[in-house]
Amino acid sequence: MLQDPKASAFTENFAGQWLSLRNIDATTPDRLLYPEYDDVLKVSMVRETLLFFDEVLKHDLSLTCFVDSDFSVLNGRLAKHYGIDGVEDGLAFHKVRLPPGNHRGGVLTMASVLKVTANGTTTSPVLRGAWVLDRILGAPPPKPTVDVEAVEPDIRGATTIRNQLEKHRSDSVCASCHVKMDPPGFALENFDVIGGWRDHYRKIGDFEPAIVNGRRVRYRNGPEVEAADVLPDGRRFQNIDEFKQLLLSDKDQLARALAGKLLAYATGAAPIATDQPEIGAIVNRIRDHGYGFRSLVHEVVQSAVFQKK
Repeated sequence: MLQDPKASAFTENFAGQWLSLRNIDATTPDRLLYPEYDDVLKVSMVRETLLFFDEVLKHDLSLTCFVDSDFSVLNGRLAKHYGIDGVEDGLAFHKVRLPPGNHRGGVLTMASVLKVTANGTTTSPVLRGAWVLDRILGAPPPKPTVDVEAVEPDIRGATTIRNQLEKHRSDSVCASCHVKMDPPGFALENFDVIGGWRDHYRKIGDFEPAIVNGRRVRYRNGPEVEAADVLPDGRRFQNIDEFKQLLLSDKDQLARALAGKLLAYATGAAPIATDQPEIGAIVNRIRDHGYGFRSLVHEVVQSAVFQKK
C-alpha cells in the first residue's frame, strides 16, 4: 500500500496532524519584525517537511532522522532562509546534504515546525517545550493545576523570555512542570518565529531603521539569545545541536512515542496502559531493523492494537 501514489494522503494527513502543520496559517508574522516572510516561504516550509517525511518513509531510514539528519529537501527560497549556499535558485525541491554547523537536520529545526510552535511576534520556550515533550517524546506535560499568570510578550525586546519566566521557574507550584517543559523550548530559542537562525532577539521601537542584506528594515538587534539549559535528570546542553544528541541517547523512547502517534492516527484513539506491552514489542522488533520508519509502520499495522480496534 505504501508503494501506491495514494499513500501520499498518509504523508499529508499524518504529518499534518503529528507535526501540527495544519496550523501553518494560524498566525501571521509581524511585518515590522519579519519583513522577509511571504507566502512563497510559507508554502516552501510545509513542502520541505512533507518531502522529508516521504524520504524517510520511502527508504526506511531510521526514525531518528526526525530528530537529527545530515540532509533535507530544499528549494532555493528555503535554502536562502536557512543560510545554505549551493542550492539551485527557484521553487524546485532537491535533496540537499546539510553543511556542518548549520544547526538544521530533523523536523525540530524545520521552519514549518518552528512557525507553528510560535506566535507572530515572539517565541515561547513553554509552548515549544510542551510540543517537543508531546510530539517527539510522547510525554505531554500535565495541565496547570492552578491559575498561572501568562507571560506577556515583550515586543520591544527589553527583556528576554528567560527573564520573564524566572517567576514561574522559581515558584515551587510551577517548577515541577517548567523543569520539564522549558529546557526543550530553550534549546530552540536560537530560532525565531519563522524558523530563521538568530543570535539576538529582534526588537522594534523609535530608532533609525537598520539595513539588512541591502534592505531597509524597522527592527534592530535586542538581547542575546541564551539557549543553554539543563534537563530534569541533570544533563546539560549549550545549544540545539547538543540537545538533539541527548534526545538520540534514548532511541527506544523516540520509537515508543512515534508508535503511539501512529496508533492514535490509525485507530482514532490514543493508546492506553494495556497497549504498552504491545508497543514495547513493536519497539523491540524495529530495533533490529535500525529503527526504520517504514518498518515501524509495518509493525503498527500488523499489531494487535491496530487490528482489534
